[in-house]
Amino acid sequence: MTKQIVILLHIVLLAFITVAYAQGTDQIPLAGEWRFQADPADQGITDKWFTGKLKETINLPGSMTSNGKGNDIDLNTPWTGEIVDSSYFFQPQYAPYRAPGNIKVPFWLQPSKYYKGAAWYQKTITIPASWANRHLELFIERSHWETTVWVDDKWVGKKNSLGTAHVFDLTGLLQAGVHQLTIRIDNRVKDINVGRNSHSISDHTQTNWNGMIGQLFISARSKVFIDDIQLFPDVINKKVRVQALIKNTTGAPVTTTIRLSVKGKHLTTPITVPTDSLLFDTTYDMGDKPLLWDEFHPNIYTMKARLGNDETSNTDFGMREFKAEGRELTINGRKVFLRGTLECAVFPLTGYPSTDIASWQRIFKIARSYGLNHLRFHSWCPPSAAFQAADQLGFYLQIECSSWANSDTRIGDGAPIDQYIYNESEAIVKAYGNHPSFCMLTYGNEPAGERYKEYLAEFTNYWKKKDARRIYTAGSGWPVIPENQYNVTPDPRIQAWGAGLKSIINGQPPRSDYDWSGIIKNWQVPTVSHEIGQWCVYPDFKEIEKYKGVLKAKNFEIFQNMLNENGMGHLADSFLLASGKLQSLCYKADIEAALRTPGFGGFQLLGLCDFPGQGTALVGVLNAFWENKGYITAKEFSSFCNSTVPLVRLPKMIYLNNEKLSVPVEVAHYGAATIKNAKPVWKLSDENGRVLFKGELRQTDIPLGNCFQLGEIKQDLQSIRQPSKLTLTVAVNDFQNNWDIFVYPAAKPVLDNKILVTQTLDEKAEAFLQNGGSVLLTLKQGTLKKDYGGNIAVGFSSIFWNTAWTHGQPPHTLGILCTPGHPAFQEFPTQYFSNWQWWDAMSHSNVIISDSIAKNLSPVLRVIDDWVTARSLGLLFECKVGKGKLMLSGIDFISDAQQRIESAQLLYSLEKYMAGDAFHPSVEVAVDKLKALTL
Repeated sequence: MTKQIVILLHIVLLAFITVAYAQGTDQIPLAGEWRFQADPADQGITDKWFTGKLKETINLPGSMTSNGKGNDIDLNTPWTGEIVDSSYFFQPQYAPYRAPGNIKVPFWLQPSKYYKGAAWYQKTITIPASWANRHLELFIERSHWETTVWVDDKWVGKKNSLGTAHVFDLTGLLQAGVHQLTIRIDNRVKDINVGRNSHSISDHTQTNWNGMIGQLFISARSKVFIDDIQLFPDVINKKVRVQALIKNTTGAPVTTTIRLSVKGKHLTTPITVPTDSLLFDTTYDMGDKPLLWDEFHPNIYTMKARLGNDETSNTDFGMREFKAEGRELTINGRKVFLRGTLECAVFPLTGYPSTDIASWQRIFKIARSYGLNHLRFHSWCPPSAAFQAADQLGFYLQIECSSWANSDTRIGDGAPIDQYIYNESEAIVKAYGNHPSFCMLTYGNEPAGERYKEYLAEFTNYWKKKDARRIYTAGSGWPVIPENQYNVTPDPRIQAWGAGLKSIINGQPPRSDYDWSGIIKNWQVPTVSHEIGQWCVYPDFKEIEKYKGVLKAKNFEIFQNMLNENGMGHLADSFLLASGKLQSLCYKADIEAALRTPGFGGFQLLGLCDFPGQGTALVGVLNAFWENKGYITAKEFSSFCNSTVPLVRLPKMIYLNNEKLSVPVEVAHYGAATIKNAKPVWKLSDENGRVLFKGELRQTDIPLGNCFQLGEIKQDLQSIRQPSKLTLTVAVNDFQNNWDIFVYPAAKPVLDNKILVTQTLDEKAEAFLQNGGSVLLTLKQGTLKKDYGGNIAVGFSSIFWNTAWTHGQPPHTLGILCTPGHPAFQEFPTQYFSNWQWWDAMSHSNVIISDSIAKNLSPVLRVIDDWVTARSLGLLFECKVGKGKLMLSGIDFISDAQQRIESAQLLYSLEKYMAGDAFHPSVEVAVDKLKALTL
């Protein structure tokens, strides 16, 4: 093709585009190649870069990182986000990952490039002649963060919203012809500090990116246009109040009409717009039977507003009323229970939020499959696509004004952030306020400051008076103040921050009969429990290869290397599955406690998905990609997290067969309507699925709400002759839930053995071993020396959040891993993971570091260590000592033995094993090594 032909084609194409604009196309798309230049020295404004040509190129929508721009990661990378655990910078185990060329950080997912500062973006644009006498705007759907715009050599303005589009008025600056558009973006925290850990800006989650994403265009509008339209549904009166702000840039009053229509029904009103603007206020009748919006019926309407024969605006909305009534939440007068998780701006492929509806539909559909109906956006506000998807799929959203004013900033003390929160909330409500899914609003997360309560009380009252389409609370986490329409507080959960081993799940024998009535009794508004769960699971190293975008799981690589170096790489998948089963059990206990609480408002999990930052908090049953990890299905999870959940109040999980099972049964039902003629049934099955007992409870109608009593299960257990794990299942129509309980014989056969059980290797025990005897050495809890594992805090539950970011908050382990078929457990039924029967052993023990005894000593009962330390830990070991055989137990079988029926059963199983032919240890350990274990 000749050069002349190429030039001719370009001329024809340009002419075609010009004709297209002349025929009414109202946008110039800006996606594609831009000129670009980083400005680390802040010289661009002084040197007037907006008057010249930038040197490099970049593709938008996108970020610097997605375009390979920025600096390589090193030890001096100026991260945005608090580093609580600084051990990476000096501990020897991290030395290989501090070396140039092999930088790997354990704090969060690691971007391929990093840049913090000003960067310049520039594009040549051509304005068609047909746009003369039009109102022109630049639309940037999401910019990160501070955006300053020039047209040619003229300054246009500056924007800094983190949660809404940056829109610039270009009227009067763009005549027909060629122009240069220059945009400077600065992603540094400057005078406005929303908090370095805020998920709107932090490297902990979406990354502190620099760029522009989503829709990018210049639009031409009428000189008289609808700047904003807000719709206020009135469900009771079947009407919608319409408030439309109409701008007039002609310089003279304009008489026209505004026509409103929903589904073809028109309402036309003549109006006169003054020389600046008019706030048009009217009521639109929705007819006799408008369809309402909720999680079960996400009915969406579109209101079309047209000015004369020109300016048109389409606005989606829903007929719904979300309220706090007494201690309960309601949707259209029907009780609702929030089953939520946090969305923390985790986007591992891009490092910035998705702006397409399909991506958000995927997230909401997955969340719904796990029984959820609510998402809290932690210290950030998502793009428009998230609201649209939530509208379509029926999700209740809590939106936050881009801030976590805590670690390095304060709120209410007069700093610029105080006004910024108001500005951000106004922008968010203007942009997204019509979405029916937008049900709750708060300033942000866990505030701090000398006057934060007073400031947030005023902020909450401001919005309560201004806009009743949603409900408001002062902050997520705290404060609980009278101005709140609902409380979001961490008080009602089974593991509080700092509770350690004194929490309900770690400090009390397992049961399912408690709730949070005593905690919420003095609050007169609905209570939503803040960030419940936070139960960790072992890393899934197969996940590493999934990070094919700008973020890499270098933290996972560190942890995998540590496991391999300690000789346990082959156990990685087993650690994942076993710790995952325990994590799931903990989440079930957390969620059911909320569902059992009379009049409770709901819960917000932290989280259904992993949180990749803050030292790597692997708290999700799904990974950062919203993918299942393989140990609990959506169906299994939704059996205890759903609109309807059968519940039982078990006073304990461990029984003797001379006892009777006596269990109250209830249901939490927050479905679309009353369940008519429900027929609750129950059964008790063994491990093979064989039904041992079953029964029916009274047929009844089940109203909306929780704590509705279905009856009581009463069953004698004397026919259970063998130690058994049984599953109790309760079904209410199609909704089914189940619980594992354990039944042991009250009277055990006498063992004809000569096992010596002792807590010390004294002379008698040594002599017993030297004579070829078998000894069970059960260490007294608290006597194991630090170097052998005595400083490792053991509890029943999984690790809370993570040890790196909680300064070693206990517990430090992730449950057990064992071989269920091992003959040592023949009389103590177990799976390969921790279940309730292991609570006693875990709560009366110290774990022992295997390598501290012998390098080739493998535990009979392994305990999964924190992935940060990755030590080989165990509670039971078998070894040869001289001529004898020894079972070393970190479990204390002696202390308080009369009250511990699980301990008695496990001890019996071990003694029976040790008395049989199967007990023949192969690894030899010197007696002095064993004697050195204890204080």
